[in-house]
Parts: sequence; C-alpha cells; structure tokens
Amino acid sequence: MNYPDKVQIIDVSPRDGLQNEKQTVPTEIKFELIQGLIDAGITKLEATSFVSPKWVPQMGDNSALMQLINSNDNRHKQVCYSVLTPNMRGFDNALVFAPDEVVIFGSASETFSQKNINCSIDESIERFAPVAAAAKEAGIKVRGVISCTVGCPYEGEIAPSQVAYVTKRLVEIGAEHIGIADTIGVGTPIKVQNALKAALDYIDVQHISGHFHDTYGQALANTLAAVELGVAQYDTSVAGLGGCPFAKGATGNVATEDVVYMLQGMGIETGVDLDKLIYVGQKISDYLGRKNSSRAATALLAKQTS
Repeated sequence: MNYPDKVQIIDVSPRDGLQNEKQTVPTEIKFELIQGLIDAGITKLEATSFVSPKWVPQMGDNSALMQLINSNDNRHKQVCYSVLTPNMRGFDNALVFAPDEVVIFGSASETFSQKNINCSIDESIERFAPVAAAAKEAGIKVRGVISCTVGCPYEGEIAPSQVAYVTKRLVEIGAEHIGIADTIGVGTPIKVQNALKAALDYIDVQHISGHFHDTYGQALANTLAAVELGVAQYDTSVAGLGGCPFAKGATGNVATEDVVYMLQGMGIETGVDLDKLIYVGQKISDYLGRKNSSRAATALLAKQTS
C-alpha cells in the first residue's frame, strides 16, 4: 500500500462542528477550543465562517473570534487558520484578519447546489472565481471543497465524472487544494476511492484531502481507503462534533480522536498528542451537554476511570 509516513489533521470542529449546534456557543468557548486543539498538536484548523448570520447564526461572531485570535500574541505562526468565504463580501470581511487560507465550497451534485445555495454548479464556481483571485493576490491560500462527492440526498449516487468536472473547474479558477467530501456519509471505501481517483486526474495527491462524515459508520473505513491511495490530509472534528442535516439524529464529522488513534496504530505520524486531544474533546462535549461521539475517546477515558 502507498501509505504516507505522515498525515496532517485539519480539525474543523470550531466551524463545521459547531455551526449546527442549536445553543449559541460564546466566542470565548470557541477560542478556548481552538487553543486547546493547537496545544494538542493540531497545526491546521477551520476557525470560522464569514457568512451572513441570517443563514448561520452560530458564526455571527466571526470577526470577534478572529480579533481574539489575533490579539495579545494568541496567534500561532506554525498554525494555518482557515476561514470559509463563500462570496466577495465574506472575503472582504475576512481579509481584515489576514487568514492563512480561505475555503470555497462547490458541489458535485447539481440539485444539491441549487437547493443549498440557489445556483447551478457552474454559477457557483463563477461566484468563487473573484474570491480565489483576490485571495491569491493577497497571498492567501485557496482551498476548494467539493460536497456530495459520492452521494446526494436528492440525486442519490454521484458519478466520479462529476467530481472530476468540479475539480477541474475549481483548479482552473485558482484552488490550490481540493477537499473531497462525503457530506451525507453514505460513501463506502471503493466509492470514495473512485471519487478521489477522479479528482486526481486534475490535482496531485499531495494537494488533496478527505472529508468524511460518519452517518452510516463508514468514515474510518473511508479514511483508510483514502490513506491507501496516498492521501495525507483529512478534515476531522474533535469529539465528532457536527451533524448531518439530511439524516435526522445522525452523527456528522468523523472524530479527530478516532482518526488519530487509527493512524498512530498504523505507525503513521500525526504530530497530535492523543491524551491532550481527548481532554479537549471531552471538555467541549461537557460544555455542550452532549455525549462525546469519539469511540476512541470514550474507551480510553473509561479505561482511565477504571
């Protein structure tokens, strides 16, 4: 197998993990989560999203959070702080805080694109083009993430050719990195590999990442399938924070602790201190009053207690 020696974990819990929480999470708690993740060894994370608070109320404190990160030497130079910027207004608001990377989202499903952002795939990419151009001009990295790469709640199974097409278009407008996302968690290993292989026709494996949801309990298997192709970057969420709005009650993002436990057990370096990470995940779970969705964290904490 073409296993990488080292894998970078991109923790998305401050953004993707918290955005669907019904209770408003204070800025200070989000900041504490980010600092805890960094202390545990996370070197890249999604800090927030510069979208209208009308659509995502949880991210309404984006400026306050970035201001807190940038103040009093809180910002770590070795950490890549990513922010989601779906349009130029969002980008202009984010630019003030000098993010290291901006994230733009496309979809491999035409219907999902229409229902989620009210435009076609091609129209969405046209909207992202000036964002990517402005980011590159400002010296900011651009990551393009493709949702619904193996399945869609409206269209069902998605053909790899769709993934190839969207990858090609995003690369053409300036995306330097492509994330392959199984948004609703219906993917299985071979389907995920086929989606990744389609993207690899247009971007090198070192500039691709996996983003797998665990709705059907397949996220770790899909991560392993991607590792076998040499993919060495993964979006994960501490304590499995997040949800799947298209599958009521289902779990969302794969837990960072579970991915780290698996990779370390395979002898693959992550640079993450699992004990510290488990503490961070349990702390935010306790604050939210929800069960820790990480199987590895739950088992290791029970072991410590006994």
